[in-house]
Amino acid sequence: MCITRYYEVAEHRFCVRGDEACLSLMTNYEPFACAEGDVLFTLDITSGDAPAYTEELRQEDNEQIIICGHTATGQMVFQFGWFGVNAGWLVCKADYSEGRLIMTAHHVKMAIDNALMIMFALVTADKCTALFHAAIVSYQDKGYMFLGPSGTGKSTHARLWLQYIDGTELVNDDNPVVRIGADGAATVFGSPWSGKTPCYRNVRYPLGGIVMLSQAPYNKIQPLGGLQAYAALVPSISGKRWDARIADGLHATENNLAMQVPMWHLECLPDEAAARLCWSNVKM
Repeated sequence: MCITRYYEVAEHRFCVRGDEACLSLMTNYEPFACAEGDVLFTLDITSGDAPAYTEELRQEDNEQIIICGHTATGQMVFQFGWFGVNAGWLVCKADYSEGRLIMTAHHVKMAIDNALMIMFALVTADKCTALFHAAIVSYQDKGYMFLGPSGTGKSTHARLWLQYIDGTELVNDDNPVVRIGADGAATVFGSPWSGKTPCYRNVRYPLGGIVMLSQAPYNKIQPLGGLQAYAALVPSISGKRWDARIADGLHATENNLAMQVPMWHLECLPDEAAARLCWSNVKM
């Protein structure tokens, strides 16, 4: 039997349809469940034959592969695989408002999460919204976001804040959402997508600061502004930047953040002193 469920992340509502076996895996979405209503996009989880498509781009990282392409009729295709095993294909309308996830019965939960992350990021890109690869903590009713390439120590630095800075809470370990309001203010939201630490909190905070991390044999922090701030944001935001609509939307969000939100570059060790140095600067 097909079941329909509604969720809302960063005030964007979407719908998922599938059988009970698949939807029962989506426990991380339960804090984001909402009432039925108008949606930005719908995902149908099905089985079936592989779609014929032309490859545009592929990304391989940490035993995962994602292949992007398009069909002869202009639909967008994303093929997912982990550890050398194909998990399925996401086939979307050109505007990403409707998608069909064709499953292979392998890595079902990861395929569902990836399909929803992709659709969410691409549908909301021109709606003053960005899905980040970052860790974020809250302190005194503001959110502080840590950026950097995989392996830099974003999650480690967040844990150091939790350990040494009283009043800190983890908001999201891997994929928070930032949205710019009509007044130009940036708000950061928890999401159903997180990293190794399962943190699926439906919370929001004014974005108080953004810190780009770099590993170093010392601790040093300095402010970023203008082009440096903009350049620090771009690698941490998900999106198909060869699509003009998406690229323009993300550029507007990135430009707003670079101009309005305080940013720093923290070169650091994974220690208490680094957390306290960062905290003492960003809380001001």
